[in-house]
Amino acid sequence: MLPQLDHADRIAVDTEADSLHCYFEKLCLIQMSFDGRDYLVDPLAGFDLSPLAAGLADKEIVLQGADFDLRLLKRAMDFTATRVFDTVIAARLLGIREFSLAALVERYFGVTLKKGSQKANWAQRPLPREMAEYAVNDTHYLLPLANQLEEELQEKGRYEWFQQSCQRALAQSSVLRVRDEEEAWRISGAGTLPPRAAAVLRALWQWRDREAQAADRPSFHILQNHLLLQAAQDFDSGRTPDFKHLTPRRRRGFLEAAESALQLPDSEWPKRIRKVGTRPTQEMERAAENLRRRRDVMAEELGIDPSFIAPKATMESIAADETRSETLLVPWQRDLLQV
Repeated sequence: MLPQLDHADRIAVDTEADSLHCYFEKLCLIQMSFDGRDYLVDPLAGFDLSPLAAGLADKEIVLQGADFDLRLLKRAMDFTATRVFDTVIAARLLGIREFSLAALVERYFGVTLKKGSQKANWAQRPLPREMAEYAVNDTHYLLPLANQLEEELQEKGRYEWFQQSCQRALAQSSVLRVRDEEEAWRISGAGTLPPRAAAVLRALWQWRDREAQAADRPSFHILQNHLLLQAAQDFDSGRTPDFKHLTPRRRRGFLEAAESALQLPDSEWPKRIRKVGTRPTQEMERAAENLRRRRDVMAEELGIDPSFIAPKATMESIAADETRSETLLVPWQRDLLQV
């Protein structure tokens, strides 16, 4: 039975998924706290979640880092929040450098949360008691934490800044992310490979992705990234790597993928990605440096991490074209940087 949300305006929400155990990630648990009570909702039980989505629609949703949870809830039950209170944003605006949930709960309530279930398989049923307790703690403290943070933001005159940043986070979470199939194989380190080795890496990555989908297991369960890179280099150098943990069928597919890539003409090898854009002029460099100085002065004065006002890449983009500040920064950030 779903909890009744009628009388609550602010509801703490968290989610658990099984991305460390499956290729096709799914929502496995929804945690909620409101009116002094904690709830666990099991999306795997097979009941209709649309009444829950409807009940949450006009509530202020309190989350610890909103993006992942909002995307998961949208995909799993077509829920789109209209108001969010992100405790990470609040903490960073207050200049708190340790802003994990455990650190914030320790700071404000003197409670040390148990660790140990972050990498657990949340799809397992029945859910072990220790995992259920861990899950409950993810939202149990969020509402009193939000109240404390809100009070401090009001005292410092930063609550409007907070609201602007939460609206930006909400808007960004609604932007659909689409994997670029032509570029997804470019894992860390791929850019250092010679062209033929890059072609082998691409073929091996695509083989691994097919295997992971077929088995519904994360790609790293098939072969980890650093082993893919090493294999690509070995094949390009005339060596044949052999991973004993692969089944005979997978080993054949692995070797066939590499062999097909080695037979490609150089015209079909991957092209190196070249950064698009012009070399910064002296004027742009001076503008970026002026922004950095202004940012650092304000960050010191406010006690805020400078990168939370504007990261380096953002300032460089604005130095190249000041009109980008409208899309890259929220009003309070633009005011501090005077752009």
